[in-house]
Amino acid sequence: MSEQTPASGPITGGPADPEHDATAAYGLDRAYVASLTRRLVSTTGETVAVASPIGGTPLAHVPQSSTADVAEAFARARRAQVSWSATSLDDRAAALLRLHDLLLDRQEELIDLVVWESGKARKDAYLEVAHLALTARYYARTAHEHLDTRRVGGMFPVLTRAEVNRVPKGVVGIISPWNYPLTMALCDGIPALLAGNAVVSKPDAQTVLTALLAAQLLEEAGFPPETWQVVAGPGAEVGGAIVAHADYVCFTGSTATGRIIAKGCAERLIGCSLELGGKNPMLVLRDADVSRAAEGATRAVFSNAGQLCVSMERLFVADQVYDRFVDAFVSRTQAMTLGASQDWSVDIGSLISQAQLDTVTRHVEDAVAKGARVLTGGRHRPDLGPFVFEPTILEGVSADMECFGKETFGPVVSLYRFHSEDEAVERANDGAYGLNASVWTRDTARGRALARRIRCGTVNVNEAYGATFGSLGAPMGGMRESGLGRRQGAEGIHRYTEAQSVATQRLVPIAPMLGMSEETNAKVMTGALRLLNKLGLA
Repeated sequence: MSEQTPASGPITGGPADPEHDATAAYGLDRAYVASLTRRLVSTTGETVAVASPIGGTPLAHVPQSSTADVAEAFARARRAQVSWSATSLDDRAAALLRLHDLLLDRQEELIDLVVWESGKARKDAYLEVAHLALTARYYARTAHEHLDTRRVGGMFPVLTRAEVNRVPKGVVGIISPWNYPLTMALCDGIPALLAGNAVVSKPDAQTVLTALLAAQLLEEAGFPPETWQVVAGPGAEVGGAIVAHADYVCFTGSTATGRIIAKGCAERLIGCSLELGGKNPMLVLRDADVSRAAEGATRAVFSNAGQLCVSMERLFVADQVYDRFVDAFVSRTQAMTLGASQDWSVDIGSLISQAQLDTVTRHVEDAVAKGARVLTGGRHRPDLGPFVFEPTILEGVSADMECFGKETFGPVVSLYRFHSEDEAVERANDGAYGLNASVWTRDTARGRALARRIRCGTVNVNEAYGATFGSLGAPMGGMRESGLGRRQGAEGIHRYTEAQSVATQRLVPIAPMLGMSEETNAKVMTGALRLLNKLGLA
């Protein structure tokens, strides 16, 4: 296993005084952190220390919001939303295009902060910038396609004009996770803003600074600052307050928390979209290019140290290529660089926290204790960083092991042989989740046909997850316990609107006229309906 040492400098221990936060070890200073945290809606006077996974030194003391602060954030957003929704669609789209350029211009600053807060490899942090820029450009360029008033067929040709408007919901609450702190902070909110909504955002406690920098870029791009409010605090308290005030809620996180949010939204009769857990399968068919599949598997499993909702944790390989694939996959995995630093050469960065490390360690130790074999990895590496864990490949995993059906959310994958494609599909569909899948074959038409049988919201053929994730016109989300609703594409923006139908009737009413009886009117209507059907009209 090639390794990277941690970044140089005093990155362990460190002061607890908030006046000396954001030490030189991170290249941040108090003024920079203060410029970000003052965007929080917070009057409590309370702060919570956040340490970097890279070294453990406090990165910032983040002000905390109360439920009253959440209410105030929604009040500000509602006032701003009225004028924002009256802003022309072209002006809103132009702000998104300015954001696109700002993201690319400021990428080094963004990447630095993402790595310090999350501990991920720098190349994974760059992908956040790229994905967010793609999202901004896609929705800006397709704004009219998704949001313009649309004519539909009226009840009677010529006599009835019918059209559908897309009306903003109002104020959207967005609760975003720590694993992709930049793209998840904004990618769901961008279409909400474009549709004329305002947003109240609650980022994860570990990655608030990145979310605040993203909010700063929105303002620099020309979005009115009051249209995007940021609050911080415990999920149960602050997240619950968001559900209590929002007109729509977008949440990315665990299935258990998603159920709580869905229940709260149901009680208020508001909509929600939920991207939740996954135990994603990858299928390597007998005709797959083994070398390409092994390379793809390393990205599928170990990108972002496995802390990716669409990453693969179950790998099913056809008998005919199993041994060759395993040799290639293990070899490629052992060649990956592991470390905790800002260096571009790191392939696999740190886990986010002690809690995440504990989960990964428990899953691996449980599997080994019950008979699974570690083909490579399997160890915590505190010499490289407090939460660094080796990329791990397991064989012989059975249903009595924790990692068999539960989401690990770390750099761990289980390998399984299969004898027929029917068996592979059945095993891929086993369990409660249905977020993402991957199929590898030289026959791409066959791969697409097989994909239709897999009960996942996205399926990538000869790719891990990037093909669907990066195709912004394609909706993304989960089936079954992996969630509700979709981000990206038309669904990703229409979820933030109400469909309003407006029909205008000309010349004659839809009722008996000229003293006609109801019986006669029914006969006339019946004749008209028969005529419309013969003419082939909808």
